Amino acid sequence: MNRTYIKDIRSSLGEDVKVQGFVENFRNSRAMAFIVVKDITGKLQVTVEKESHPGLCETLDQLTGDSVITVTGKVFENDYVKLGGLEMIPDSIVIESIADAIPIARKEIPATKKKKAVERSSIDQRIDYRWIDLRTDENQLMFKAQTAMVNAMRQFLLGENFIEIHTPKLIGAASESGSSVFEVKYFDRCAYLAQSPQFYKQMAMASGFERIFEVGPVFRAEKSYTSKHTTEFTGFDLEFSYIDSYRDVMAMEEKLLIAGLTAVKEQYGEEIKELFGTEVIVPEAPFPVVTLAELYKALEEEFGYKVPEEEKGDLTTDAERLSYEWVKKHYGHEFLFVTDYDAEKRAFYHMRDENGVPMGYDLIWRGVEITTGAQREHRYEVLKKQAQEKGLDEDVKFYLEFFKYGCPPHGGFGIGVDRLTMLLLGLHIKEAMFIFRGPNRLNP
Repeated sequence: MNRTYIKDIRSSLGEDVKVQGFVENFRNSRAMAFIVVKDITGKLQVTVEKESHPGLCETLDQLTGDSVITVTGKVFENDYVKLGGLEMIPDSIVIESIADAIPIARKEIPATKKKKAVERSSIDQRIDYRWIDLRTDENQLMFKAQTAMVNAMRQFLLGENFIEIHTPKLIGAASESGSSVFEVKYFDRCAYLAQSPQFYKQMAMASGFERIFEVGPVFRAEKSYTSKHTTEFTGFDLEFSYIDSYRDVMAMEEKLLIAGLTAVKEQYGEEIKELFGTEVIVPEAPFPVVTLAELYKALEEEFGYKVPEEEKGDLTTDAERLSYEWVKKHYGHEFLFVTDYDAEKRAFYHMRDENGVPMGYDLIWRGVEITTGAQREHRYEVLKKQAQEKGLDEDVKFYLEFFKYGCPPHGGFGIGVDRLTMLLLGLHIKEAMFIFRGPNRLNP
């Protein structure tokens, strides 16, 4: 007999069906037993009247919460059952895997007359047993929503004539700068884990691919212990040619994010509101745009925030956070583009205008930076000079070669999928990843 997903069970009322999943809840009394079976699509109550099914009693006595079972039987409507008004009357229950007592509390359990309250385990304790923690409705919804978002973004780009590529993650020279790369032994020499696919995205532009994107791992050797940093994450990167301005890059990112968030809202908006208490808001284009200097001036006037002089060329974390209040108040928007950073604070490959200002931006969502995007410098001599300014010309010699034989004007950006998920659901970065990696975390 083929397995039936619980979400499809109503179409098989009164018929013999087979369901498989984890035991989420189990009550075993003298006369009756009630099992809530959970698969990735939903939950189903299995009701056993022991007098009618004496052959199941031995199996029921062995059963524990979180065990994996296969149940065959018939499903009937029952208005007294809270789980969708359906219950399964089993003919057989097979225990596929017995679960030991669960070592973490995945959720807080309120006190009852007979039992004390149970505190939820800390996030670090739950990561120690991440595969158990991931069985919750919230965690599984998170990855369903993430799947919907990434798929919609990918489909949008395919519709815009983008090509998906997969670039090397083992590289021979440190990308962008040598300060935050992981060094690994590579046979008889050193290699590095890629900080981003940036150089290879631009190589694709020099290859005439015109429009490319990649979804893949990114590595950052930064000892950051914040709610938004991680040493390995999934990046969604793109690059495209024949642009007139970095404003074209901003417009592309607007459309990409609108596509992703629209899909999430349509497919999972109500469930996210119910389980996470947060609204999925699909933004309207164009997103508000402000220069860095204008933003600092506004934040000082409205919030009394004065940026230290030495930090005026970049956006501080405090300013990011305050910018959310400011953009909501003045534009009724969750997103904000910030432009006109100091060249000293931007990568050497950002194109600069006639005044030496980088032609790029950061995108802030809900008070957190999610993107640095720009028009890239595609002229070999200019690019070489900008690399020399930062003392990188020897380190990026292989990269500079991409531009000696013709390259179209181009630009692009990267978004961290995990950070998007974190902001979408209002979580800590540790909770928004399948498995978190940080300076003190290499397991599981």
